[in-house]
Amino acid sequence: MDERIVATCGIVCSECDAYKATQSNDREALEKMAVEAGKQLGVEMTADDTMCDGCLGSSGRQISYCAVCAIRACGIENLVENCAHCEDYACERIEAFAKPGSAHRRTLDAIRAELECGEVEPPQS
Repeated sequence: MDERIVATCGIVCSECDAYKATQSNDREALEKMAVEAGKQLGVEMTADDTMCDGCLGSSGRQISYCAVCAIRACGIENLVENCAHCEDYACERIEAFAKPGSAHRRTLDAIRAELECGEVEPPQS
């Protein structure tokens, strides 16, 4: 079984800088990330806004964007571990975010291929 934490959208949380900095309690890295992410999103962010224990949990610290992420909300609503597990994969929403060939899309495509080959058990509802 895959030891990685894969977010609904295909981001590998366990390889994400926010996740790694949070787990190692690296405030300096979180502060730098807050500045960079704030510029990308056009909002002011603090180090606390970038703390994350992974996107999949319903408790714990999550980067502030999780609260407004439409892909994450869709995954929760449809009770899927990530988009690769969804009947509608790859929908327009994930197509717009995880373009074919992108790291996120390659992750999801690989999981989907494993599911279709029966190498990974789909989650029980």
